[in-house]
Amino acid sequence: MTVLNIDYVTSPMGTIWVITKDDVLCALDFEDCETRVMKLLQKRYGTVQLVNTTNPGGVCDRLRAYLAGDLHSLDDIPTETGGTEFQQQVWQALRSIAPGHVITYGELAKQLSRPKAVRAVGMTNSLNPIAIVLPCHRVIGANGSLTGYAGGLARKQWLLTHEGVDLGAAKETPSDQQLSLL
Repeated sequence: MTVLNIDYVTSPMGTIWVITKDDVLCALDFEDCETRVMKLLQKRYGTVQLVNTTNPGGVCDRLRAYLAGDLHSLDDIPTETGGTEFQQQVWQALRSIAPGHVITYGELAKQLSRPKAVRAVGMTNSLNPIAIVLPCHRVIGANGSLTGYAGGLARKQWLLTHEGVDLGAAKETPSDQQLSLL
């Protein structure tokens, strides 16, 4: 059995679960996504026991700072995602998308030198075990629309708006470059 630490952060989007292993963030998701979170954790670790811990690894304080407007407070949190080599590459590439910016799934695939892997990038984003910190919410559809987010499109919209993305401009101005929409 793998023992993992868990704490909870109240947010405008609902309660967020913060789960660490040895002070390294291994899962961050919304409380109503419990089934998804547990399935991903069990796939990685087998049987798990979640132990209530206050502010494991300092992640909760940093998440609260992000929610209060410090958009770079999550930038260097240590993470451990598990997954295949490709999945790990996609999830780490998400960290290169700065707050206030969005890119398309196709642009992310090109950035990974896998331009034909758009669907694989999209599927990998849907399995991201560390929401917000590995910002899959910053990836949008080719036409600039909000597509796919395991926590729900309303949360994706909230996160992008919180980061200063002009969602109207995102829908109207897709490009082959990273979009700066502040």
